[in-house]
Amino acid sequence: MVARDRRNQLVHLLDTARQRGMLGRGPVEAHLNHAESLAAAIGSDFEGRFLDLGSGAGVPGLILLDTWPAARGVLLDARRRRCAFLEDALRELEVGQRAAVACGRAEELAREEGLRGAFDLVVARGFGGPATTAECAVGFLTPGGRVAVSEPPGATGKDRWPPDGLAELGLGLAEVRKGDGSGVAILRVTGPLADRWPRRTGVPGRRPWW
Repeated sequence: MVARDRRNQLVHLLDTARQRGMLGRGPVEAHLNHAESLAAAIGSDFEGRFLDLGSGAGVPGLILLDTWPAARGVLLDARRRRCAFLEDALRELEVGQRAAVACGRAEELAREEGLRGAFDLVVARGFGGPATTAECAVGFLTPGGRVAVSEPPGATGKDRWPPDGLAELGLGLAEVRKGDGSGVAILRVTGPLADRWPRRTGVPGRRPWW
Protein backbone atom coordinates (compact mmCIF):
# COMPACT_ATOMS: atom_id res chain seq x y z
CA MET A 1 0.00 0.00 0.00
CA VAL A 2 1.28 3.47 -0.91
CA ALA A 3 1.89 5.83 2.05
CA ARG A 4 -0.67 8.64 2.46
CA ASP A 5 1.63 11.54 1.49
CA ARG A 6 2.92 9.63 -1.51
CA ARG A 7 -0.63 8.64 -2.45
CA ASN A 8 -1.65 12.29 -2.50
CA GLN A 9 1.32 13.03 -4.74
CA LEU A 10 0.31 10.24 -7.12
CA VAL A 11 -3.31 11.41 -7.17
CA HIS A 12 -2.10 14.88 -8.12
CA LEU A 13 0.03 13.47 -10.95
CA LEU A 14 -2.80 11.33 -12.28
CA ASP A 15 -5.20 14.27 -12.07
CA THR A 16 -2.73 16.31 -14.14
CA ALA A 17 -2.57 13.46 -16.66
CA ARG A 18 -6.36 13.42 -16.87
CA GLN A 19 -6.49 17.16 -17.54
CA ARG A 20 -4.08 16.54 -20.43
CA GLY A 21 -6.27 13.77 -21.84
CA MET A 22 -3.91 10.93 -20.90
CA LEU A 23 -6.12 9.04 -18.43
CA GLY A 24 -9.41 7.27 -19.03
CA ARG A 25 -12.76 7.71 -17.35
CA GLY A 26 -13.51 7.00 -13.72
CA PRO A 27 -12.24 8.60 -10.50
CA VAL A 28 -8.47 9.06 -10.28
CA GLU A 29 -8.51 7.15 -6.98
CA ALA A 30 -10.08 4.17 -8.76
CA HIS A 31 -7.13 3.99 -11.18
CA LEU A 32 -4.71 4.10 -8.26
CA ASN A 33 -6.66 1.44 -6.35
CA HIS A 34 -6.69 -0.82 -9.40
CA ALA A 35 -2.92 -0.54 -9.76
CA GLU A 36 -2.43 -1.40 -6.09
CA SER A 37 -4.72 -4.41 -6.48
CA LEU A 38 -2.75 -5.51 -9.54
CA ALA A 39 0.49 -5.29 -7.55
CA ALA A 40 -1.01 -7.34 -4.71
CA ALA A 41 -2.19 -10.03 -7.13
CA ILE A 42 1.29 -10.27 -8.66
CA GLY A 43 3.00 -10.28 -5.25
CA SER A 44 3.94 -7.57 -2.78
CA ASP A 45 7.57 -8.69 -2.54
CA PHE A 46 8.68 -8.22 -6.16
CA GLU A 47 12.30 -7.04 -6.28
CA GLY A 48 13.30 -7.57 -9.90
CA ARG A 49 13.19 -5.49 -13.06
CA PHE A 50 9.79 -4.80 -14.64
CA LEU A 51 8.51 -3.08 -17.77
CA ASP A 52 5.17 -1.27 -17.94
CA LEU A 53 3.90 -1.92 -21.48
CA GLY A 54 1.96 1.06 -22.82
CA SER A 55 2.36 3.04 -19.61
CA GLY A 56 0.35 6.07 -20.74
CA ALA A 57 -0.21 8.19 -17.64
CA GLY A 58 1.97 5.86 -15.57
CA VAL A 59 -0.73 3.42 -14.52
CA PRO A 60 0.28 1.02 -13.17
CA GLY A 61 4.03 1.71 -13.52
CA LEU A 62 4.33 4.75 -11.23
CA ILE A 63 2.27 3.05 -8.52
CA LEU A 64 4.28 -0.18 -8.80
CA LEU A 65 7.51 1.72 -8.23
CA ASP A 66 6.15 2.89 -4.87
CA THR A 67 4.53 -0.43 -3.99
CA TRP A 68 7.75 -2.34 -4.79
CA PRO A 69 10.54 -0.13 -3.35
CA ALA A 70 13.29 -2.63 -4.26
CA ALA A 71 12.14 -3.04 -7.87
CA ARG A 72 13.53 -1.29 -10.94
CA GLY A 73 11.21 -0.28 -13.75
CA VAL A 74 11.00 0.96 -17.32
CA LEU A 75 7.84 2.75 -18.45
CA LEU A 76 7.26 2.24 -22.17
CA ASP A 77 4.98 4.32 -24.35
CA ALA A 78 4.90 5.11 -28.05
CA ARG A 79 3.74 8.72 -27.77
CA ARG A 80 6.33 11.43 -27.17
CA ARG A 81 3.89 13.63 -25.22
CA ARG A 82 3.14 10.86 -22.76
CA CYS A 83 6.83 9.98 -22.47
CA ALA A 84 7.60 13.58 -21.53
CA PHE A 85 4.92 13.45 -18.83
CA LEU A 86 6.35 10.18 -17.48
CA GLU A 87 9.87 11.59 -17.37
CA ASP A 88 8.61 14.60 -15.38
CA ALA A 89 6.69 12.26 -13.05
CA LEU A 90 9.78 10.16 -12.31
CA ARG A 91 11.68 13.32 -11.39
CA GLU A 92 8.85 14.59 -9.19
CA LEU A 93 8.60 11.24 -7.39
CA GLU A 94 12.41 11.09 -7.08
CA VAL A 95 12.63 7.54 -8.42
CA GLY A 96 14.82 8.25 -11.44
CA GLN A 97 17.70 6.28 -9.94
CA ARG A 98 15.76 3.04 -10.40
CA ALA A 99 13.36 3.87 -13.23
CA ALA A 100 13.45 5.16 -16.78
CA VAL A 101 11.18 5.87 -19.75
CA ALA A 102 11.48 4.04 -23.07
CA CYS A 103 9.74 5.95 -25.85
CA GLY A 104 8.81 4.04 -29.00
CA ARG A 105 6.91 1.12 -30.42
CA ALA A 106 7.07 -2.08 -28.40
CA GLU A 107 7.71 -4.17 -31.52
CA GLU A 108 10.87 -2.15 -32.22
CA LEU A 109 12.10 -1.64 -28.66
CA ALA A 110 11.77 -5.38 -27.94
CA ARG A 111 14.67 -5.90 -30.33
CA GLU A 112 16.99 -3.31 -28.82
CA GLU A 113 20.05 -4.33 -26.82
CA GLY A 114 19.45 -3.69 -23.15
CA LEU A 115 15.70 -4.24 -23.49
CA ARG A 116 15.33 -7.57 -25.29
CA GLY A 117 15.27 -10.42 -22.80
CA ALA A 118 16.06 -8.00 -19.97
CA PHE A 119 13.01 -8.05 -17.67
CA ASP A 120 11.72 -10.42 -15.00
CA LEU A 121 8.20 -9.06 -15.41
CA VAL A 122 6.14 -7.20 -18.01
CA VAL A 123 2.89 -5.61 -16.81
CA ALA A 124 0.10 -4.41 -19.09
CA ARG A 125 -3.16 -2.60 -18.40
CA GLY A 126 -5.25 -1.80 -21.44
CA PHE A 127 -2.38 -2.16 -23.92
CA GLY A 128 -4.34 -4.23 -26.44
CA GLY A 129 -6.05 -7.57 -26.95
CA PRO A 130 -4.61 -10.70 -25.32
CA ALA A 131 -2.69 -11.93 -28.38
CA THR A 132 -1.28 -8.48 -29.19
CA THR A 133 -0.21 -7.92 -25.59
CA ALA A 134 1.44 -11.32 -25.22
CA GLU A 135 3.35 -11.03 -28.48
CA CYS A 136 4.59 -7.50 -27.77
CA ALA A 137 5.58 -8.44 -24.21
CA VAL A 138 7.41 -11.70 -24.71
CA GLY A 139 10.47 -10.20 -26.42
CA PHE A 140 11.32 -8.24 -23.27
CA LEU A 141 11.31 -11.22 -20.90
CA THR A 142 14.15 -13.19 -19.35
CA PRO A 143 13.93 -17.02 -19.35
CA GLY A 144 11.33 -17.85 -16.70
CA GLY A 145 10.02 -14.27 -16.74
CA ARG A 146 6.34 -13.39 -16.42
CA VAL A 147 3.73 -11.30 -18.20
CA ALA A 148 1.00 -9.89 -15.93
CA VAL A 149 -2.06 -8.59 -17.78
CA SER A 150 -4.98 -6.83 -16.14
CA GLU A 151 -8.15 -8.85 -16.78
CA PRO A 152 -11.71 -7.60 -17.29
CA PRO A 153 -14.33 -8.51 -14.65
CA GLY A 154 -15.53 -12.08 -14.92
CA ALA A 155 -12.73 -13.26 -17.20
CA THR A 156 -11.60 -16.85 -16.60
CA GLY A 157 -8.64 -16.92 -18.95
CA LYS A 158 -9.82 -19.95 -20.94
CA ASP A 159 -11.11 -18.01 -23.92
CA ARG A 160 -8.64 -15.14 -23.77
CA TRP A 161 -5.45 -17.20 -23.42
CA PRO A 162 -5.58 -20.37 -25.57
CA PRO A 163 -2.78 -22.82 -24.68
CA ASP A 164 -1.76 -23.45 -28.29
CA GLY A 165 -1.36 -19.76 -29.05
CA LEU A 166 0.64 -19.16 -25.88
CA ALA A 167 2.88 -22.15 -26.58
CA GLU A 168 3.85 -20.67 -29.97
CA LEU A 169 5.16 -17.62 -28.11
CA GLY A 170 7.04 -19.76 -25.58
CA LEU A 171 4.53 -19.08 -22.80
CA GLY A 172 2.86 -21.54 -20.45
CA LEU A 173 -0.78 -21.76 -19.39
CA ALA A 174 -2.41 -18.61 -18.06
CA GLU A 175 -2.96 -18.38 -14.31
CA VAL A 176 -5.75 -15.95 -13.46
CA ARG A 177 -5.43 -14.43 -10.00
CA LYS A 178 -8.10 -12.34 -8.34
CA GLY A 179 -7.28 -9.16 -6.50
CA ASP A 180 -9.49 -6.71 -4.62
CA GLY A 181 -11.99 -5.90 -7.35
CA SER A 182 -9.75 -6.87 -10.24
CA GLY A 183 -7.96 -9.81 -11.78
CA VAL A 184 -4.64 -10.45 -13.46
CA ALA A 185 -3.53 -13.15 -15.88
CA ILE A 186 0.01 -14.41 -15.23
CA LEU A 187 1.86 -15.96 -18.17
CA ARG A 188 5.30 -17.46 -17.59
CA VAL A 189 8.03 -18.02 -20.17
CA THR A 190 8.53 -21.78 -20.47
CA GLY A 191 10.51 -22.07 -23.68
CA PRO A 192 13.13 -20.25 -25.74
CA LEU A 193 12.21 -16.98 -27.42
CA ALA A 194 12.02 -17.40 -31.19
CA ASP A 195 13.59 -14.58 -33.19
CA ARG A 196 10.31 -14.01 -35.04
CA TRP A 197 8.62 -12.49 -31.97
CA PRO A 198 7.40 -9.87 -32.03
CA ARG A 199 6.53 -9.45 -35.68
CA ARG A 200 7.20 -6.13 -37.43
CA THR A 201 5.58 -2.90 -36.26
CA GLY A 202 1.80 -2.90 -36.41
CA VAL A 203 1.37 -6.57 -37.34
CA PRO A 204 0.54 -7.89 -33.82
CA GLY A 205 -2.38 -5.46 -33.62
CA ARG A 206 -3.64 -5.88 -37.18
CA ARG A 207 -3.23 -9.66 -37.31
CA PRO A 208 -3.42 -11.05 -33.75
CA TRP A 209 -1.86 -14.47 -33.34
CA TRP A 210 -5.18 -15.89 -32.11
